[in-house]
Amino acid sequence: MNKILYMIKLGALLAGLVVLAAPARAEVNPAVVDALSGYMDFAEYGGSLIRPEQIPADDWKKVFIVDARDAAQYAREHIPGAVNIEWRQAVARRAELPADRMVVVYCNSGSLSAQAVFALRLLGYDNVKVLQDGIEGWKAKGGFEAHARAGRPAGH
Repeated sequence: MNKILYMIKLGALLAGLVVLAAPARAEVNPAVVDALSGYMDFAEYGGSLIRPEQIPADDWKKVFIVDARDAAQYAREHIPGAVNIEWRQAVARRAELPADRMVVVYCNSGSLSAQAVFALRLLGYDNVKVLQDGIEGWKAKGGFEAHARAGRPAGH
């Protein structure tokens, strides 16, 4: 009798786990779908990207720079003048972003910062841009001197 009871309990437990493991999908809010669809239809992809060589060295002083990586990565290395707002916190901390100047957001390669910028742009922050290729691309292209280096003839 104990073996039968054990098997019934085991079966119930397994059935419960199957139900819990099944993908659950929340009801889709039509207003959210419409807003996302509208944004995706009309957003200019290039408008939310900027390359290091597009910003002259003196203009970097006017840019609000956000390092979207975690605090440990920021502590190890960051673009001078950058403020650390982890990409997951971008929406919650959006009040810290200035509205009167360009905001450039970066991570290591540009993928996580792109998610933060996407969310901010959906909220109407048109002055926010992703630093294409992140800090690694910024370093490879010469950092603050990327603009000057890009303007030099090849071989100089």
